[in-house]
Amino acid sequence: MEEEKYVIEMRNITKAFGTFKANDNINLKVRKGEVHALLGENGAGKSTLMNMLSGLLQPTSGQIYLNGKPVEITSPTVANDLGIGMVHQHFMLVDAFTVTENIILGSEPVRGVVLNQHEAAKEIEDLSKKYGLTVKPHALVADISVGMQQRAEILKTLYRGADILIFDEPTAVLTPQEIDELMEIMKELTKEGKSIILITHKLDEIKKVADRCTVIRRGKSIDTVEVKDVSSQELADMMVGRSVTFKTKKKPAEPKEVVLDIKDLHVKEERGLEAVRGLNLDVRAGEIVGIAGIDGNGQTELIQALTGLRKVESGKITFNGKDITNDRPRQITEAGVSHVPEDRHRYGLILEMTLAENLALQTYYEPPMSNHGVLNYDQINSHARKLIKEFDVRTTSELVPAQALSGGNQQKAIIAREMDRDSELVIVAQPTRGLDVGAIEYIHKRLIEQRDQGKAVLVVSFELDEIMNLSDRIDVIHQGVIVGEVLPHETTEQELGLLMAGSSLEKARAELAAKEVGQGE
Repeated sequence: MEEEKYVIEMRNITKAFGTFKANDNINLKVRKGEVHALLGENGAGKSTLMNMLSGLLQPTSGQIYLNGKPVEITSPTVANDLGIGMVHQHFMLVDAFTVTENIILGSEPVRGVVLNQHEAAKEIEDLSKKYGLTVKPHALVADISVGMQQRAEILKTLYRGADILIFDEPTAVLTPQEIDELMEIMKELTKEGKSIILITHKLDEIKKVADRCTVIRRGKSIDTVEVKDVSSQELADMMVGRSVTFKTKKKPAEPKEVVLDIKDLHVKEERGLEAVRGLNLDVRAGEIVGIAGIDGNGQTELIQALTGLRKVESGKITFNGKDITNDRPRQITEAGVSHVPEDRHRYGLILEMTLAENLALQTYYEPPMSNHGVLNYDQINSHARKLIKEFDVRTTSELVPAQALSGGNQQKAIIAREMDRDSELVIVAQPTRGLDVGAIEYIHKRLIEQRDQGKAVLVVSFELDEIMNLSDRIDVIHQGVIVGEVLPHETTEQELGLLMAGSSLEKARAELAAKEVGQGE
């Protein structure tokens, strides 16, 4: 029997950074025309492995084969020439350039010495039609949606002639509708004979789109399975190495007094347009209130206004009976508010500083972290070691820079810092964006613990199952106002979806009831 041909084969790949092995003897085989998922916890070594395939890193040992022939991928340019393209998790686009300029950047078509942008635009249009990748070729990247930015990234790799596309956590920042579109695009690409490697830890996406899946755990390859033959639960258990629960156990909430009260709040966004328009909301001690909504409906501006990062135009924010409207961020945190921001790189961490320094960011100016303005590093570092252990932050040491941690471990570090402060109000935006099931289970447990200790918890998330799982009450935001409040055990994802699209509660319920009657006949 003839040996099966693989378009990519990574044999016994090891990548060591000093004494730490990010990849330890990993094997991966990808067939032509398949979607091959690479599944693993945060920090399991998925991105490191793909960075070697895309030429950003070189293996310490092991060999990569392309169509059965050994190759040395010494740089991204070499990877491009071999037909390997990577769509990164944090898009590599220039905001001030148009979509077309971004796509051709670095491989511009020239006639003589003149850049032939017309020819490029035509080629991009043909590619976008062929694969269903709708973009506005002449729009500036700064002005387009995240979903369109991602489509531009995909076009960039196709324009360079990629046959093997690596997607790194492609759905972390997309809405449910954009995720469905992306799945369709992937199917179109494989129909055309392209091969896709999908780095993810979202099990439902693997079940929807992948043919086979290789699981890696703590740097080692565990197994490669046919996706149709395994359940999501089996994949989750393989990935984490133990049995994982998807539904967090919690006793019913016992809400007490109102801790946060928001009345008729108006907040503008960057361009000076109103993003929050007369929003009312309250959160009580001992409950988790979840805010559900499609990205871009005022969630970001609401959270920034509550935490002092954005000016309130009018309305009132009361915390424990005290007006904190337009107070400075430090006044708000010192009053007893913890904040886990949605953009962990911009607002949550100082990436160049050590993990220990980041864990002390809210307390470094007080004893015992400092004395008369002099930092006590012994205290800062030992406090960090305690939190790293308590919150299972995977790192080689508390002295590595925050940017050396995987996204999920950066998130755990921020959550550790904010929960350690024992605040009365915990505001959490996108608590588990980009996290694997093991980390999600852990963070949900910690948030419910906060609630059970009598804290008021406000959670904003685009993940509907997260909102349903965590919340005691769900408020739906649409165009800067709360359009309905529902209880998780009395609602469905379909109902929430209609509310998120701007329907009123009565209208949504009537529509769903009519549908049921129609199906029942």
